[in-house]
Amino acid sequence: MSPHSPAPAAAVRRGANRRLAGWFGLLVIILAIFVGRLFYLQIIRHDYYHQQALAGQRKQYSLPASRGMISATSGDQIVPLVLNQTLYTLFADPQFINDAPGEATKLAAITGGNAGDYAKLMKTANSRYVVLAKKLSADQHQRIGALKLKGVGTREVSYRTYPQGSLAAQLLGFVNDDGQGKYGLEQALDSQLAGKAGELKAITDAQGVPLVASRDNIQTDPQPGQNVTLTIDLAMQKRLEDILKAGLDKARSASGSALIMEANTGAVKAMANWPTFDPSNFSQVSDPSVFNNAAVSAPLEVGSVMKTLTTAAALDQGVIKADTSYNDPAHWDLDGHTITNIEEDGGPGNHSIADILNLSINTGATWMLMQMGGQTGVVNQTARDHWRDYMVNHYGLGKATGIEQGYEAGGVVPDPDKGYALQLTYANTAFGQALTMTPLQLGAAVAAVVNGGTYYQPHLVAATDDGSGQARAVKPTVGRSNVVKPSVSKDLQSLLEYVVAKHFLSPPFSDAYSVGGKTGTAQIANPAGGYYSDRYNGLYVGFVGGDQPQYVIVVRVNEPHIGGYAGSGAAQPIFTSLGHLLIDNFNVPTRSGH
Repeated sequence: MSPHSPAPAAAVRRGANRRLAGWFGLLVIILAIFVGRLFYLQIIRHDYYHQQALAGQRKQYSLPASRGMISATSGDQIVPLVLNQTLYTLFADPQFINDAPGEATKLAAITGGNAGDYAKLMKTANSRYVVLAKKLSADQHQRIGALKLKGVGTREVSYRTYPQGSLAAQLLGFVNDDGQGKYGLEQALDSQLAGKAGELKAITDAQGVPLVASRDNIQTDPQPGQNVTLTIDLAMQKRLEDILKAGLDKARSASGSALIMEANTGAVKAMANWPTFDPSNFSQVSDPSVFNNAAVSAPLEVGSVMKTLTTAAALDQGVIKADTSYNDPAHWDLDGHTITNIEEDGGPGNHSIADILNLSINTGATWMLMQMGGQTGVVNQTARDHWRDYMVNHYGLGKATGIEQGYEAGGVVPDPDKGYALQLTYANTAFGQALTMTPLQLGAAVAAVVNGGTYYQPHLVAATDDGSGQARAVKPTVGRSNVVKPSVSKDLQSLLEYVVAKHFLSPPFSDAYSVGGKTGTAQIANPAGGYYSDRYNGLYVGFVGGDQPQYVIVVRVNEPHIGGYAGSGAAQPIFTSLGHLLIDNFNVPTRSGH
């Protein structure tokens, strides 16, 4: 080949071109991969990676709802019982604290706390949040903020405040430091009062401070809790608490309960227990049993006040009449045991229904129960079934009433078919032993048998308001409309008026008003079996009104240390004072013709 031949140079150029084209193609492929990846990341997966990028800066905050207020009536006015107060919690993030002793000293000078305790908490290992102090004022909050201490801050916390002090404390309950309603109304209505918390998801800076202006913030507004107006009359509640405490002191009793209920609506107008507590300082209470509203949560054997309900059932079944007389043997032998009476009954002889109530004759109550079964001398199955039907289905015993209170108890009604010595057991229930109920259950049942025969569910809430300013009244709930016949209510009203007339109540009631009632002295059950021979509770249940009963009153006195019977000696004087209180101050009408 000639040295001047062009073939080798052309071949080199062609090879170089092929290599260049190959590299160019590879570069295009690589660029296409990068472009495709960028398109995938920035367009297709944009939202995902955007959220991932924000995750380190976004924090979720709960916006607490304002808890509903609780009020009561005072004449024509609505008066607050429970309000909300904004206070502040002081906290620290130990990871940002550089000079714990120095910063603790500055904080303690404002809060009045212990600098040593603060410093110890501020050195807590493996923690990002420690609470140093609670319930600080707005002024303290501002002074702490002015220090500009890194890793130290305050947050708003809503606390309950009680402008009426300890008034109706157990009825109201309280809200604990976790914002949960405990006991009383606060527990029973916790979901309605609490409302619904809002939500804030905010972008934060490096110190965790929300950047409120960020377009990535997502906020759900909190829904405030319902405001509640109670059936409680403030003046009546105050006077009931004073009268109860004075009566317990006089009877040398350490504890007791009393309530006043409208006979024709079931509305509780006043209810109290002693001892009580200050809900503003619930954390200082050493005995948590004092938180319970014993009038609804502590069932007991009620003793002879039960004869009121036994008489009503026998009258309603038509097995006796209000003017019936019978021959009382002064004892019954049932299941190997003997039922007897107190000394004042006069012994064996002819007695009336009025005598059974007035003299509190146990054998008379047992005799009425026997008539429910159509067989004198035994408490047969028919008698037990009829009596249980009245106790459970007419009077609502053995089950909670549904009143707006935490820890309400239902009490116990014995089974008429199962158990030991059923004749004796059911005879005992006729005069208030071998079964339990709360004072509230007793009051609701007696209201039904004297108001014409309608059982109203006891209630404490008169109206609610969801914050719109439009109050919604709560209508009384009728649990049963045929508890007893209206004629039975009339008969029973007269019989209980007779009992009051025959007992010495000081000062006595004017005959311009209808006042009736019944005492009860209940032996206290011994856990080892039987009853204590020297321990009693005193009860009184009664009503005041004009032509019709307007209010029902129940009084419970636990283990009074006085002479005589606990019912008449300890509970009856408290009933008398409450009856006069209602007549003198709360518009009780006189009878027709007075």
